[in-house]
Amino acid sequence: MTPEWTVFSAQCPSRQSLARIANKWTAMVVILLHERPMRFGELHREVQGIAKKVLSDTLRALERDGMIGRSAHGDGHVRYDLTDLGRTLHEPLSALQRWAESHVEDVLDAQDRFDAAADEQILSS
Repeated sequence: MTPEWTVFSAQCPSRQSLARIANKWTAMVVILLHERPMRFGELHREVQGIAKKVLSDTLRALERDGMIGRSAHGDGHVRYDLTDLGRTLHEPLSALQRWAESHVEDVLDAQDRFDAAADEQILSS
């Protein structure tokens, strides 16, 4: 009998996959690799603010999960590319990217309102 997988179950291995793909660094790497294979240094330059160790750990985890492939080339460089499984993530992660970029002003406005209300509450107490 095939188990019924649900991320709401504490023992379900899909939770690990969800945590991996919901990670901001994973999303950025998958979106970039959808464009073309890239070397480590290229990824590091494109994903501003990521530490080399974090990028290395992210790439290793994505490779372990079957999302990316790693290949050595004759020029001595290693390139990373999405696997077929990894390509299935591009559409949902790109949708999240588009949402985040198109709603940034709404989120910033909401944060300002929340912070102002919190400040007002502190002043009135």
